[in-house]
Amino acid sequence: MYVSALSLTDFRSWTQLDLELAPGPTALVGSNGQGKTNIAEALLYAATLGSHRVSVDAPLVRQGAERAIVRARVERDGRTTLVELELNPGRANRARVNRGAVPRAREVLGLLRTVLFAPEDLNLVRGDPSARRTFLDDLLVLRTPRLAGVRADYERVLKQRNALLKTAFLARRGAGGTAASNAARTLDVWDAHLASTGAELLSARLGLVDDLVPLADVAYREVSKGQGELSLAYKSSLGEAMPTLMPASMPASTPMSHAAGGNREVLSAALLSELARVRQNEVDRGVSLVGPHRDELVLTLGALPVKGYASHGECWSVALALRLASYELLKADGAGGDGEPVLVLDDVFAELDTGRRERLASLVQGAGQVLVTAAVPGDVPEQLLGGRYDVHDGTVTRVR
Repeated sequence: MYVSALSLTDFRSWTQLDLELAPGPTALVGSNGQGKTNIAEALLYAATLGSHRVSVDAPLVRQGAERAIVRARVERDGRTTLVELELNPGRANRARVNRGAVPRAREVLGLLRTVLFAPEDLNLVRGDPSARRTFLDDLLVLRTPRLAGVRADYERVLKQRNALLKTAFLARRGAGGTAASNAARTLDVWDAHLASTGAELLSARLGLVDDLVPLADVAYREVSKGQGELSLAYKSSLGEAMPTLMPASMPASTPMSHAAGGNREVLSAALLSELARVRQNEVDRGVSLVGPHRDELVLTLGALPVKGYASHGECWSVALALRLASYELLKADGAGGDGEPVLVLDDVFAELDTGRRERLASLVQGAGQVLVTAAVPGDVPEQLLGGRYDVHDGTVTRVR
């Protein structure tokens, strides 16, 4: 899989961009503020319908414009697919595939798969648990696009349930017995919805973490030159309820994620039971305390957690390992027909020391398509220069 053409209209700083691309490495070189990262961001958006820099679409539309358009021509197994996305802040976005409209924008998910590594990825290691949950869910959707619907359903149910909890909380403070009672009865219905959608999302996350564990450790050893062991563990808000999910018939060596992930009904029942147990505490606080939205991906180097203990260089290596593991996982999936993902390295090499820079370049140089952005040519390792474009003053010019 590779992108043979990218066209942008009123996306970020670009009034209009028409860029032809080829397989293998391509470098976009230009000083800061020229729009290189906006190109990388557009490729990510075409694959995921999201940005690595903002959580809403409005900033992606050029100031003064009513809408933005992203077009990506994707080549896979001798077939060409044109993906077109129209971003309409305040209104529903629209999408087309091969010039034909699709019912919902998320119908394009899976047509292009992209793994992007950027300086913002340090937040995966140092940031709040929400950054690591987003990492998992974004990767889930890249692997299995239908999970975008599950993710959206869970977020909708969670929002409604939190609103009811807040109503119950305010009613209790105001001695509104009837309102509190009504909210409590309605919560029973939303508990069932939360447990059902939450179990499917939790099951998928658990299976994903199991798949990532060996790949992330190998990637970390390669990037860091064998300095330490990286481990990943999923910490659920179910707490002590999680071990009870292991069926007695399964061998003790079976990973917990496979045991739990194989039975969503068991997970749903556990979530429902835990929601009932903490109901009073939730009403007292006016917020949902159990579910995938409260879970954490724990990163450990050796015997110590990465967050708070790892050095700056180790944090970079962990962030790189997570993205490289994602790439390898999607690449393995692609062997079944989905295609190798496009790899985007946005202004990464300037942040790395010489050793990590060379090791990363060696690891990715054989990828089907790699797009590298850099402020100066010297930041791009020679093996990744490939085709080179200069980005300056609203234009992109090929120089090799």
